[in-house]
This record gives sequence, C-alpha cells and structure tokens, in this order.
Amino acid sequence: MSALDPSTAPGWPAWPDYALVEDLLPSLREFAHRGRVALATLVTVEGPSPRPVGSEMAIAGDGAVAGYVSGGCVEAAVASEAASVLSDGRPRLLDYGVGSDVVDIQLSCGGRIGIFVRELREPSAYVQALGLARRERRTVTSLVDAATGSWRIEGGLQAGLENTYAVVHRPPLRLVTVGGDPVTLAVARLAPLVGVEVVLLRPHGPGSPPPNVILAAYDSRSLPMALADLVLDDRTAVYSLSHDAEVDHVVAAHALRSPAFAVGVLGSRNKIAARIRRLRVQGVNEDALERLQLPAGLPIGAQTPHGIALSILAQVCQRDRARQA
Repeated sequence: MSALDPSTAPGWPAWPDYALVEDLLPSLREFAHRGRVALATLVTVEGPSPRPVGSEMAIAGDGAVAGYVSGGCVEAAVASEAASVLSDGRPRLLDYGVGSDVVDIQLSCGGRIGIFVRELREPSAYVQALGLARRERRTVTSLVDAATGSWRIEGGLQAGLENTYAVVHRPPLRLVTVGGDPVTLAVARLAPLVGVEVVLLRPHGPGSPPPNVILAAYDSRSLPMALADLVLDDRTAVYSLSHDAEVDHVVAAHALRSPAFAVGVLGSRNKIAARIRRLRVQGVNEDALERLQLPAGLPIGAQTPHGIALSILAQVCQRDRARQA
C-alpha cells in the first residue's frame, strides 16, 4: 500500500470520511450495538506526525471505521489488523515508519509511530463511563493494559505506568455566546464542525432556540439570571456578541472573574481602551485581562457573518492550543 494512495486497499473508502469523525463516542456506541468493536490508539511517536499521541480510531466488526491515527497512510492496514484482533482476541502493537520492519507502508511525514490495537471489552460500559464524565465536564484517563487490552477509567490526569497506556479524555471545548445577531447564529452553526459545543444566551429572546442548530444549552432569561446559573470552567470560552456596550461589559466582567480561558467582545477597535479602563476600575486584575480578546476574532479581514464566526472559532482554538503548549 502506498502512503499516497491508501484507497488502493480492497474495500477501503476512496475518500477519508472516517477521519472527519472527531468525537468517537457516538460511533463506539453505534458499533457496540451492532456487535464487537476494536479500538486503535496512537501510543508512540518518533519524529513528525500529523496526529498527536492518544489519537484513536474505532473499527467495527463489520469493517466500519471512525477516527484516524495518521494522515491516511496506515488506516487501511490498521483496520485490517483490527479484524485479526477481533478474530483471535489478541492485542497488537503495530510499528510503522522509519526503521520499522513493515517496509511496504511508508509515512509521508518521515516519522515512526506505534499503534496499539485491541478489542474494546465491555464497550457499552466504556462509552457510559466516558459519557458520564463528559456530561459532568470532568477530565478522566483511560488506562489500558498493554498485555491484555483491558481498561479502567480513573479521574483526572493519570500517567501510564509500566505496561500501561494512558489516554486522557477532557471535556469538549465549550463556547458561551451572548447575542442574537447573524454572527451569533453563524458561530452556533459552525462550532460543532470543529468540535466546539455552544451555550447560547439571548436575554429576553425567543423562548425556543434557533432552528437547525445543535446547542449544549439555550437561555433566554434576563442576563443576571442566566449568568448566575452559568457554570464556567477552564475548558470554556465566553464571547459577548450583543452589540450592546452594557451587556458586553457585564458579560466580560463576569467571565474574567471565572476560570474561562478566553473572553471576547465583538466591536470596534476604537472602544478597546475604554472597555479595559472600565474593567480595571471594577477590580479586574491584569492577569485576568490577559485572557481578554478585543476585538473578538483573529484579524483575517472577515466581513460576513460566517467569516467573522470563523475568525472567532479560530481564535478560541488558537487560545486553547497556546495554553496547552
């Protein structure tokens, strides 16, 4: 199989739709209902790699796949190995790239990767445990035995011990938006495509959320009531897109006193200094102001609702990535 043309593998999809599945939980749940399921985890990387350690790929007993562990170079081979794992029940540690004994599969990035493939025992219990942690917005770690493939879920960040692989599962990025204009709507529609869930606040707005939008929550109560019940954590960004200076200030002041990792306000650059002065007067410290994005969004020259929404989502992802680095 060539790294440049993985579609030559028999029965393999010509286009990598499977790689667009960022959230494996729904696929794992579906695969488990249909039968047995294997899980492939990227456990080691030497040199460049298009995917980080911990990336995973689910393979159903009928051959369906979701997720990816490389840039398309090895996924067909991994799926084939997963079928063998489901056949004999024996986990496998696959080795691909520079220095590997597998010479007919090359990585275009020039690195070397190790992929652990095992049958996911009790997949429904696994999905249930991770789903509960996600709903409660808790970080958990899946610890997998390298010899047997058995798993257990531990709270918080855990390191893999000897002969154990650790995969950290964090709550999804969450973006709280305040507003009801076209940009707000565009953000809500685009965000799920990049793995960001949205909580939409529209004070005194319609009783129902906008149609054809997937939201984590919608709140049309008054702003003080909505903010009082809003739970913010360090996986959450807050952006006020209201075009109302008082609303923007109240939202920013509230969010900057929380663990939210990014806070943005849509508006003119001419108002930045005045906004910051007012926040300082109200006791917002300099460390908190470092999280403030004024104006909201990366400067990509966007002028349409979707373009501005794209700049905001790019900024949220950039800020999240920067703090991880």
